[in-house]
Amino acid sequence: MSGRLEILKKARERMIEDRDAHAKVLAAPFDRDTAERARGKFVEMQALIEALNRAISGEEGIAAGN
Repeated sequence: MSGRLEILKKARERMIEDRDAHAKVLAAPFDRDTAERARGKFVEMQALIEALNRAISGEEGIAAGN
């Protein structure tokens, strides 16, 4: 596995952990201020995870072409 691919996968795992923490806040009893912040961070983390997934797919495609 290339160094870049390994870094991207580690970054994705870290962001998934962060996203899960925000999901737990959203699943907890409702507190408007806390839920609004968690919702925004969840969406931000999900967008980042999706970008990392695309980057990983790109790296895997490059590796498969070798």
